[in-house]
Amino acid sequence: MTMKYRLFGQTGLRVSELLLGTMTLDDPAESRRIVDAYADAGGNVLDTASAYGAGEELLGSIVRRRDRFVIGTKYTLSRDAADPNASGNHRKNLAASLDRSLRRLRTDYVDVYWVHIWDRHTPVEETMRALDDAVRAGKVLYTGISDAPAWVVARANTLAQWRDWTPFAGLQVPYNLLTRDVERELLPMAEALGLSVTAWAPLAAGKLTGAAGRRADPASLTERERAAARAVREVADELGARPAQVALAWTRAKSRAVLPLVGVSSVAQLTENLEALDLTLPDDAVRRLEAAVAFELGFPGDFIAECEPSPFVFGDTATRVEPR
Repeated sequence: MTMKYRLFGQTGLRVSELLLGTMTLDDPAESRRIVDAYADAGGNVLDTASAYGAGEELLGSIVRRRDRFVIGTKYTLSRDAADPNASGNHRKNLAASLDRSLRRLRTDYVDVYWVHIWDRHTPVEETMRALDDAVRAGKVLYTGISDAPAWVVARANTLAQWRDWTPFAGLQVPYNLLTRDVERELLPMAEALGLSVTAWAPLAAGKLTGAAGRRADPASLTERERAAARAVREVADELGARPAQVALAWTRAKSRAVLPLVGVSSVAQLTENLEALDLTLPDDAVRRLEAAVAFELGFPGDFIAECEPSPFVFGDTATRVEPR
């Protein structure tokens, strides 16, 4: 396996094709082995969050070559449930959360600072200006946003463009064969604006690989979830691969903007996930995987797709216009 790199959004930052999530890391010795093995394989992106608490602090204690990594952390979630200003995307919480994360991570800066979730009560102008100030202060190099509507992200980056602020370079969303909602608005928006898409839960919390049974009763899985897992397992058997590799390869097959974010508990599990980078799914396999679980774009996506070839809508040459 040879790790390749993608440019992060509309920047020159090189990030590995597979990102390592650190939320589940807990044992210091094994966590260090995982991070070292990831680095040895060419991986360079470590993802954490202020809300991960001890996990963020653990990451700071085990990273040996700080400059070798692109470290991303997030803010928004509450630092103190009794304090109304200890959560949200406003400037006060950003400043306090960032300083705490820097102390925990034992670093002077974070490479990517993510807004963890959209805060309806904070004007997006305040968030973007505060993030830009953190960039200009040298505490943050790049910014991203997680778990927000497409219109919020588009408006934020338009404001940044108009006012010469730092725009979001990345979008973080849940994405897997069972959870494809981002294909309706968020993924097309990210592709159009040049954002990298960090896909969390690419294995659907183990439901696509059979690992969910370790944490939950398999009987609790829905028929849709079982159908998806069967399809993934069948394709894996045909290709001589592991189910996790097929599930990860599917996310990568859908868009070059997508960067799977994996969380692991052992070096063996990391190695298995890394081998997905060598797996290219045949078109027929992709179609069979998607046929196993129903998904509809809904309006306006399906409606626009139906209208595009219509002479009534775009004239007699509708089918002869080549896309960019």
